[in-house]
Amino acid sequence: MGGIGPEATAEFYFKLIKGLQRNGLIKENKDFPQIIINSINAPELIGDKINNGDLESYIFGLKELDSLNLDFIVMVCNTIHLYYDLLQSKIETPIVDLRLLVNNKVVNSGIKSLFVLGTKSVVHKRLYDTKNVRLFEPDENEVSDIEGALFNFNRGFEKEKQVGIVRRICEKYIAFGAESVLLGCTEIAVMLQNESFSKINTIDCLVDFIIFLDKFLNDLRGEGR
Repeated sequence: MGGIGPEATAEFYFKLIKGLQRNGLIKENKDFPQIIINSINAPELIGDKINNGDLESYIFGLKELDSLNLDFIVMVCNTIHLYYDLLQSKIETPIVDLRLLVNNKVVNSGIKSLFVLGTKSVVHKRLYDTKNVRLFEPDENEVSDIEGALFNFNRGFEKEKQVGIVRRICEKYIAFGAESVLLGCTEIAVMLQNESFSKINTIDCLVDFIIFLDKFLNDLRGEGR
């Protein structure tokens, strides 16, 4: 489920296809898994006062997918994972838990200090609170600047300016001692994908896991791609 926002969903889809090819899972066109993208026109989950009404579009979108007899569902959005347990309770199809994937990535990377970049809810509610890792977080003014940049980037307004705003905030915390930056918003992952500093890209976490899952499911079915 995507569209929140669409550019991040497109990036996820593109990286997934390339990853399947790179891992030798595609020998002919029929080897591609069936991928259904439900690009919903849901409200941005910015600010820290997200209510049940804001989640209605997300629940409806998940129920649409749930009716299609899928193996699993991916939500290409970080903030929505704050409500993972609630959303999973509404449907039968398993939803990939991005929280676990990111935590495993951080632990396995050996990173000891991390700047968490995301929406106000992601930061304040500590979606990615990893044990034994020193977390740097943006201050209130910076969170507002980040959310403003995300909003403007999504609507296509002065996109390079928005990238610059977020980049400067990252550089500040890297100078303070953050070994890496957690791109805790899929739109930020698109915005900063070409930056040279160390980063954990949550879109990549999703892609890597789905490639692993694709191998596992096909071995289980005896198709042996």
